[in-house]
Formats: sequence, C-alpha cells, structure tokens
Amino acid sequence: MSESPLDDWIFSDRPENPEEACGVFGVYAEGEDGARLAYFGLHALQHRGQESAGIAVADGHSLMVVKNLGLVPQVFSESDLTSLQGHMAVGHTRYSTTGASKKWENAQPVISSIGPNTIALAHNGNLVNASSLRDELHSLGTRFRSTSDSEVMVRLVDHFTQAHQSIRGGIRDAMRMMRGAYSVVMMSEEALYAFRDPSGVRPLALGKLPDDRGWVIASETCALDIVGAEFVRDVAPGELVRVKNGVLESEQAVPSEKPSLCVFEFVYFARPDSVMYDTSVYEARRRQGMALAEIAPVEADLVIGVPDSGIPGAVGYAQGSGLPYGEGLVKNRYVGRTFISPTQSLRQQGIRLKLNPLRHIIEGKRLVVVDDSIVRGNTSKKMVQLLKDAGAAEVHMRLTSPPVMWPCFYGIDTDTQEQLIASHHSVDEIRDFIGATSLAYLPLEDLVASTGRSADEFCLACFNGEYPIEVPESVRRGKLSLEPGQ
Repeated sequence: MSESPLDDWIFSDRPENPEEACGVFGVYAEGEDGARLAYFGLHALQHRGQESAGIAVADGHSLMVVKNLGLVPQVFSESDLTSLQGHMAVGHTRYSTTGASKKWENAQPVISSIGPNTIALAHNGNLVNASSLRDELHSLGTRFRSTSDSEVMVRLVDHFTQAHQSIRGGIRDAMRMMRGAYSVVMMSEEALYAFRDPSGVRPLALGKLPDDRGWVIASETCALDIVGAEFVRDVAPGELVRVKNGVLESEQAVPSEKPSLCVFEFVYFARPDSVMYDTSVYEARRRQGMALAEIAPVEADLVIGVPDSGIPGAVGYAQGSGLPYGEGLVKNRYVGRTFISPTQSLRQQGIRLKLNPLRHIIEGKRLVVVDDSIVRGNTSKKMVQLLKDAGAAEVHMRLTSPPVMWPCFYGIDTDTQEQLIASHHSVDEIRDFIGATSLAYLPLEDLVASTGRSADEFCLACFNGEYPIEVPESVRRGKLSLEPGQ
C-alpha cells in the first residue's frame, strides 16, 4: 500500500482508459476500388486508434501508400483516394504503444523493398522481444527509420524473404523469431497476406465479399460489415493466410499455443456491434451489467452509462435491478484527438470537453453510473464531481471489469504499474478518492462468464498478473513495481 495519501497521487496527462494499439484492414477484390473499401473499413476501426492513419494499395504491378497523422477523414481527401488505384489495399489506424507518439515515421503501413518486390505491413499488437530483434538486425546492417516494433517486423520479414526468395517463407521464419502479440495484414504488389501470433492475443477476422468478389481481413467484424463482407471465421493463432489471383490459401505457419484473446476487447476496446469468439460484444457487456446488478445492488433512482462502452452495461444493470435507465451524460464525439489544441482555459474544463451532464435528468437523483473501468482514477474523479455539480444526490459507481492492477506488454497502453490506481490502493480508498457514494467492480469470473467462453481462452494479465507470453526481465523491469503474487 502506498504511504502517500491518495489526494497527493500524481497522474500524468494521459487518457483514463487503456488505449488500444491499432486497427488493421486488408482487402483483395478484383475490379473493386481497394482504397475506398479500406477507407470505410478504417472508419469502422477509428476507435482502435486516432493518432495516425494510412492506406497502401497495389494493382498487381505497383504499390503506393498515403499516410499521415490524424483521424481517417483528416488524412485522406477525395483526391488521395482517387490517386490510390488498385484492387488490393491494406490500412491502419494507430495509437502508439511503442515508438514516439505523433511522429510521421511511425505511421503505418510500413513499407519495405525486398529485391524486385515492395511490401506494406500494418500491425496490431506489441513484440516483447523487439529490442533484441532490432539489435540483431542492426548488426546485420539493417537501418531503421522509426522507433516502432512494426518496422522491426517488416525488416525481419524482409531479411528472411531474401534468404528464402519467398515472401511466405520470410513470414514463416519471422513468426518463429517474434515473441508477443501481433495481428498483421501485409501485401506485395501481387498478393495479400495476414498472420497472427500463436496465442491470438489481438483479434483478426476473415470475411468474404458477395458474389465471390474478394476477401477482407480486419481487426473486427464491424469493419467487414461496413464494406458488405460476410464474416467467415477468425484467422487462427499461428496461421498465415495468402490471397493471390483471388484464391485464398492458408497454412499453420507456427504451432498454436494456449489461446489468449485479450479479454478487454469485451470490456472496452471492441465496438459493441462486433462479434468475437462467436459472441456479440454488446450482449457480453449487457450481461456484465446484469451480473453487477445482482452482485452489487443499491437503492437508487436512475441508472446511466458512461458513453460509449458503459452504455450496454448500464442497460443490463437496469434490466437486472428493475431500476429505470436514462441518458445522463452526452458525449461530444468530435472533440477527440485533432490537430487543434484547446486553450488553457478550455483544458481546465477537462472532462466537459468530452462529456456534458443532462441536469434536468439527474438533478436530485440517486444515480448508478456504469463505466467499463477505472485505470488511473483522475477522469473518474472529475466525472463524479461533474455529476454532483449538476445536482446528483448520490453517485454509485459500478465497473464492468475487475480492478486493473497489472500493465500490459502486448499492445495496450496501460503505462507503468505505479500509474494504475488499483495496484496500490483498496476499493474503499479509490471510492473516497473519486468521491463516489459507493464503488463496486465486476469479479473476474463474472466478466469471463459474460463472454460465454472459459477463462483459459483469454489473456487476463491486467487483472491477475498472469502473462501468457513470457516477457523479458528487461522489459518487465520498466513497467512493474510489484511481481505477481505480491
């Protein structure tokens, strides 16, 4: 337990929620506008990364890319899409977890030349052995332009492809070397590839366009929906997929290991209209709320959710408790990360830039407020005060996940363990710090039950400290202040 009082707790100026690394999208569709399909696919995946976006296209003979900092509509103009001609495309939305933030060089897809071929790679995840791989490649004469582990990956594929004179051979050998989480879409001038780490930590879905027009691969099924593709299956852990001349081929490039999909997909990251592990994300979140109503009931007048990920849980809590559900917070969806910084006075308004309370709905009410998680605590503290200032008589916080106590090494930006409030403070201390009337978390077993799957099919490390992929001591030391079991 920390010796300093919580009111002296120092928080960095960072988002409250864990931030997803990236969204990836790939398409092969003869006779179709690959860039435009990728553009709309990235729109559907914008929630997975708002720092930069990029699309690479190929037409069977040449490959070109447009990428920049900003949201998808900021990066691509109509003239950009018109100039990107080709029936194949890979796209990427980024939130940095490795590599300096807001550097153009770290935007993806990453491009590399391999003999007569060029490849474009888009990656979601994080390699835990990126540093040692970088050093090894550097000793062989490889030069790097960025600080991201995605460039390490593309240079590794480059290296082994030249040794094999085969891109698939290069990918296979690279997969044998890489440790960590990676869901990747990649293409050359002639073919689209996708591959996934042996534990399947980050999601990757395969879909088919109507009338056999082509194939789509994306981080979530919502990106398949927007382009009219039908979900076929997930890319399996350790699988390598290639689409060439319209034909899809698959192989088990490396042996699969214990399945370890990140359970936070069901809490926060995935869009509610996506499906993972054959389960509706919306339904899982609704069941989380229903379980909370049974585990942590409270006398109250109204249940509200924190937009957007807390809404299905609030619906479930209302259904499970019999309390009325209402909309008490309105989200400004267009303030997010843009190129225009607010003034100092606006920054001091803090949470009001993103959320505004409906005073006439909540004034005088005892509220149950359902949110997905508390990570650092600073935003929750501001939100509780915002509701009280708007006249709420009581604010009972209910979280659809357990306390986040351990940092992620596989592509989620939870920063160091010291910054995770639950790693050093009790539930009562956190309740007092954020100013809530009461506070309750969903137990881990109930979170897992909401997915309809078993605990051994997930990575639960941020809740229990059990990391499914071994993390080098040098990497652990940079983020952990406790060891599992403490």
